[in-house]
Amino acid sequence: MRIHVTSVFVDDQDKALSFYTEKLGFVKKTEVPLGDYRWLTVVSPEAPDGVELLLEPDAHPAAKQYARALVADGIPATSFAVDDVRAEYERLRALGVVFTQEPTEAGPVAIAVLDDTCGNLIQIVQLP
Repeated sequence: MRIHVTSVFVDDQDKALSFYTEKLGFVKKTEVPLGDYRWLTVVSPEAPDGVELLLEPDAHPAAKQYARALVADGIPATSFAVDDVRAEYERLRALGVVFTQEPTEAGPVAIAVLDDTCGNLIQIVQLP
């Protein structure tokens, strides 16, 4: 068994696709119309056949409440690995990405937290 797809709830799929591809650098993998929404996934260009991130509409009231509660408590919805947190932080800030936590070392890891503009906080992490 392996993880194939994971998801983040987003308030607008088009806005999310733009942010996750143009700012974070992911690549659109799948787009299948499903009524008012789409099965819309992105992947890392470094692993195009790897785990897909589903940009899941937050249409269900529980999803909206869940996402708002996480943001209110400063809890990231998910985490992405990077080789150099400081360099990624600088790259993303130059693109206008807003961070709620600047790069911080936490033992052997370095982390930073950004706002994805779609209702989520996202942690980027540099592992040893």
